[in-house]
Amino acid sequence: MPARPPYGTIGRTADGEGDGVLSRDTFSYTVQARCSRAEAVALLGDLTRQGELHPLIVGVRRLPPRPGALASYAITDRLAVGPLRFPVTYQADVLIATEDEVVTVARQRPATTVRNHTRLRDEPGGVTRIDVEITLSAPAPLFGYAFRQARAAHLGLASRLGAVLDRGPDAPAAG
Repeated sequence: MPARPPYGTIGRTADGEGDGVLSRDTFSYTVQARCSRAEAVALLGDLTRQGELHPLIVGVRRLPPRPGALASYAITDRLAVGPLRFPVTYQADVLIATEDEVVTVARQRPATTVRNHTRLRDEPGGVTRIDVEITLSAPAPLFGYAFRQARAAHLGLASRLGAVLDRGPDAPAAG
């Protein structure tokens, strides 16, 4: 498969948002579920369905797709700093959703980008293997907090993903 460009990279933008030093790091995880790849792509490629998976998400609203996106969303997370809890809304785009790959990019000010590259493959016994790589870039002063929040949230999502997919597409949401 030919290499794809790194979606979601911010260097310098016209409004200066990307000025300054950005830090970047990546983490990954693997989930196995008894489902078809089509069921996994349907869940992972529709961000309105992420609320039951992602521990920070409190709201998702579909937006008109941005140029180059299959779908765009406004997502609201509830973040915490010590005892203070506050909502943060950002934009996320689904760039690729095929039977073997889902790519999403979330953008939040200031100059923070989370790129999710998910690869899916069949394994024996009706199991789908889901390999996820998350790359976060953020201004250096915010990076440590942003990376810890993203890693904790996505590993929380990973802990729920297999069970949700194992239930099947017609099962009621856990609640």
